[in-house]
Amino acid sequence: MKPTTSSELHRILCIVGARPNFMKIAPIMAALAELGPQVKATLLHTGQHYDVAMNHQYFEALGIPEPDINLEIGSGSHAVQTAAVMHHFEPALDAAQASAVLVVGDVNSTLACALVATKKGIPVIHVEAGLRSYDRAMPEEINRILTDQISDILFTTEISAGDNLMREGIDQSRIRFVGNVMIDTLRLNLPRAITLPQILADIGRTDFRHENGHAVLTLHRPSNVDDSAVLRGLLETIRKISARLPVVFPLHPRTRGMIEKFGLSAMIDTPEILILPPMGYLEMLGLMKDARLVLTDSGGIQEETTALGVPCITLRNNTERPITVDLGTNTIVGQDEGKILAVFDDVMKNGGKAGRTPEFWDGHAATRIARELYAWLDQRRQALASAGTNVDTNAAAIGSVI
Repeated sequence: MKPTTSSELHRILCIVGARPNFMKIAPIMAALAELGPQVKATLLHTGQHYDVAMNHQYFEALGIPEPDINLEIGSGSHAVQTAAVMHHFEPALDAAQASAVLVVGDVNSTLACALVATKKGIPVIHVEAGLRSYDRAMPEEINRILTDQISDILFTTEISAGDNLMREGIDQSRIRFVGNVMIDTLRLNLPRAITLPQILADIGRTDFRHENGHAVLTLHRPSNVDDSAVLRGLLETIRKISARLPVVFPLHPRTRGMIEKFGLSAMIDTPEILILPPMGYLEMLGLMKDARLVLTDSGGIQEETTALGVPCITLRNNTERPITVDLGTNTIVGQDEGKILAVFDDVMKNGGKAGRTPEFWDGHAATRIARELYAWLDQRRQALASAGTNVDTNAAAIGSVI
């Protein structure tokens, strides 16, 4: 159902910066388009992930329109990258005359754009708010906490996220439990997933034996790959696993560089470990859906495996997505070989942890977001009009009204 409460235009500037954002923004852009001419959604890509070919592959696969604005920021330290996004985003925001800025996830671009918008009195909408690992050594945790504190509306994926926000002093009226847009994207694209046999055929590999199933490994976090002893230990464990179950390993450029730097390449040079370049979304989806288990240090993959019902072994000491452990298929093991192999043995013998689908992981989270956002913006416009404030030209007065 399209909104009918106002004929005035709401301009929503939607921000992406890195590939994990793409899977989250795709269903949101589609849902906002369904609202009709009352809403104009503009997509801005900060260029935090600047691999043009890979970005295009994701956008094409997910049906995301090419960004209206691309800041082309590129890489840098956390401070340099955040500052560069803020510097280049401000004039783009001024030109967009946005009614609100919508940010997703927890990358540097999320925080940078939220900071600029809130300092200019423009409402910030945070999708995937309230997730907490309680590990401030993770840069993403800092981004989450700060973005949530300055956001006007916070859309959450699970009940515990709302509890986290209220403990941090955020009023319940700003929180909306809508479900997980990542799962919207997964459900929509599952019939199009590109499977391992298709991938092997495309690269001309006939020697990788996977008739009895395969595992998938992703590894990229600094805590796992920046220390030679830690990385060596994990690769030794993976090699042991591969002797019993072939492992497909799409190799992140950062991880590849560290393996080469530490002289560990021989550890993954075995017929039972298939090294692939970074995969597109449909390829990763196909690899995961048919896997007997997934080993990862990625947050999003913990959610996707729960939705797919595939056992997940998380190579971290904590997670900001506890519902994947409490209800889903995820087990946290850290870097301990004994724990990793114990969970692996359980999967091989008993099928591993059985999970169930969390509430509102139903493929319709983006629709709920779009409707909630429109209603809030319309109510806000009416309140400002009643107060005699021009919402488009006197943003500084917003805080005193809403």
